[in-house]
Amino acid sequence: MNANSDKGATVIEAALETMPSVPGVYRMIDAKGEAVYVGKARNLKQRVRAYVQDRRLSERLRRMVSDTESVEIVTTHTEAEALLLEANLIKRLKPRYNIVLRDDKSFPWLVVGEDHPYPQVSKHRGAQLRKGSYWGPFASAWAVNQTVTAMQRVFLLRSCADTVFASRTRPCLLFQIKRCSAPCVGRVTPEDYAKLVNQAKSFLAGKSGDVQQELAAEMEDAAGSLNFERAAAVRDRLRGLTFVQGNSVVNPASLSNADVIAAWQVAGRTCVQVFFVRGGHNNGNRPFFPVHTKSEEIPEVLAAFITQFYDDKPPPPLLLVNEELPEVELIAEALSLKASYKVEIGCPQRGKKRDVVLHAEINAREALERKLAESTAQAKLLEGVAKLFNLAASPERIEVYDNSHIMGANPYGVMIVGGAAGFEKSAYRKFGIRGPITPGDDFAMMREVLQRRFSRALKQQAEGAALTDWPDLVLIDGGAGQLTAARDVMADLGVNDVKLVAIAKGPDRDAGREWLHTEGAAAFQLPPNDPVLYFLQRLRDEAHRFAITTHRAGRSTAIRRSELDEIQGIGSARKRALLNHFGSARGVKMAGLADLEATPGISRETALRVYAHFHPGARRENA
Repeated sequence: MNANSDKGATVIEAALETMPSVPGVYRMIDAKGEAVYVGKARNLKQRVRAYVQDRRLSERLRRMVSDTESVEIVTTHTEAEALLLEANLIKRLKPRYNIVLRDDKSFPWLVVGEDHPYPQVSKHRGAQLRKGSYWGPFASAWAVNQTVTAMQRVFLLRSCADTVFASRTRPCLLFQIKRCSAPCVGRVTPEDYAKLVNQAKSFLAGKSGDVQQELAAEMEDAAGSLNFERAAAVRDRLRGLTFVQGNSVVNPASLSNADVIAAWQVAGRTCVQVFFVRGGHNNGNRPFFPVHTKSEEIPEVLAAFITQFYDDKPPPPLLLVNEELPEVELIAEALSLKASYKVEIGCPQRGKKRDVVLHAEINAREALERKLAESTAQAKLLEGVAKLFNLAASPERIEVYDNSHIMGANPYGVMIVGGAAGFEKSAYRKFGIRGPITPGDDFAMMREVLQRRFSRALKQQAEGAALTDWPDLVLIDGGAGQLTAARDVMADLGVNDVKLVAIAKGPDRDAGREWLHTEGAAAFQLPPNDPVLYFLQRLRDEAHRFAITTHRAGRSTAIRRSELDEIQGIGSARKRALLNHFGSARGVKMAGLADLEATPGISRETALRVYAHFHPGARRENA
């Protein structure tokens, strides 16, 4: 080990002196106070000692030891609890020496509401706070929308909002096309609608055979009573159910509630494909690309993926994987502990379940091939950028800056980041302009943003932190003036190793004929069909989109605030009463004392306080 490794080993040996021999989780902390590695152990002391006694550590772990400045531990009762805590910390802290699942997308669910006499079926994301039955997860919004459509077609459940439901006076189009039973205008009784809801829940729970038999009996009964119109309506629902049952993208065979998880690895990159099967129905699939080193094999990647994937969602009773997992019993025990029911993990070798796993494996391979093709194209574009701007190598990190405001109001600056993996949205930053600057001075705004971003990084470097987020290229939305402003800031800070480029549409504002401004060279244009130009446009447009979104969010917040918020004793309820009565803050400001006193929910004392705020000269007179 080198000197830095020896230093890290010394830190670890010191921590071992007081480390207990119990299950738990350990964190290796670097000089910046950030976790660089998180691990679990049945015996903390024995596991952590391996980092200083085992001379066969991989290069990745040797670097981790050299970066270690301190060690923190959390003890648990069992190794299964430690595994769950490890997965939670890895997903939250994203240590750079762990296999990390970087996925911030929430999964949609289907909810059948239970807070209304006529329950609504709808798509749901986020916390499950609404009273109702939740079904899922689904792999995508498309998958859950397909199920909602099936629920409308087969069970005639409403999907409209409660406010729309309350305001209907005649059936909507969904009733006309036989996708709703029109409970809003009394075309179905509460009892019959409740029956439809129960049938829908049975279908979602995997009891579609029972529902099918019930509908068949209902159709025969209606036909026997010579109620042929009713029999035809039930027949249409039965046909719809048969269509839905046979329209699954993947036949889940004998599966009822399971996730099919398959991984494929090429050139040190891994794709994990997950198929969701709930109630015997395929809820869609989604690919994932965990971050790991090239030395990690599929079983280790799969094991880390599974523990992190189910950190914030309930696992099904069965997981089918395409590779035998290390510590599979421990992982199953941890998931069972989390779910409060038994979870099994299987790697089928034959039969229908094996066919489903192989299908998922093929999807994983195809998704990885597409990803690698995209990465290759991205690498060629970055090579083109390096050649265009005379960079020493392909840029690993490109930072793009833009501003947004309306006549100087609610000014914001933003930074977006692009690289070999595409847009790195977790690295995006917003800068609320502090000033003081002249309203609408774009150059001053850019100077402030760059000053704050790079002075902060230089300060961290002076404190001993490594510059892991230093850009190779800075792209600015603007022309020669913005380039000059950026260059002045960099010169003042002593930053001379970052290439500065400004991109402007020019006086005719013609996209595709942008002018590129660089220091020490005349402005130039690229051919309209140049792929590097298209790449630079995408970067610029993403920064512009993010700037506008940030500005709009800030402006909406400012609009929601009003001068009424400055009046002591005026809370949200009284503010709402005043705005509802007078229509706007300006209306409140122009109102007389008698009008304020007549506002429902406003006492004389409150009316005096509001009137005095807007009419300071009358304060003493009305006291």
